[in-house]
Amino acid sequence: MHNIKNIYKNELASLFDAVENSKNLYHTFTFTSINNNFPESRTVVLRDLELDPLKIYFNTDYRSPKIKELINNDLCSTLFYDQKRKVQLRFKCKAVIHYDNDMSKKAWKSTTLQSRKCYMAPYSPSELLDDWHPNIPLEYLKKDPDEKHSQEGYANFAHIELIVLEADVLELHHDGHVRFKVKGDDLFYISA
Repeated sequence: MHNIKNIYKNELASLFDAVENSKNLYHTFTFTSINNNFPESRTVVLRDLELDPLKIYFNTDYRSPKIKELINNDLCSTLFYDQKRKVQLRFKCKAVIHYDNDMSKKAWKSTTLQSRKCYMAPYSPSELLDDWHPNIPLEYLKKDPDEKHSQEGYANFAHIELIVLEADVLELHHDGHVRFKVKGDDLFYISA
């Protein structure tokens, strides 16, 4: 018999490690929102995690389509997969957009200069272009902005909070998979 409480505890520990450890396969994950009744998925970077209740955080450009999608429908999902350990984590979530508030300011302060230049992009994400453009200020192609100039990017910066409503954990094994759901404090097996 598998101890699903221990499995879940270990996966949460791996998620916490992934916040700072870019080699952890949970460091990037698939985030899915709804665009006109159609799912839109993209890869984002795990930036923070909280427990009780479980919350997942990532950063994005406020001009990106996902912001409009979350304004129209705050329900979304995430998918984490560790191909080495063959573990999949799926979370159903409710999103909260933090833009120009205390939460976004705190997240911005911990954002590196290298990452800040991405928010200084002259074009909105997904904007049609006549020709290729690196979409960072050209003067920062080979270097990072200084602290003062990096502040220009804050106008486009958003910190997304995902409140986890339900988790679905799957461990793949050649002799039988282990799968269970987590809702609040309740954990229960489901078929794989």
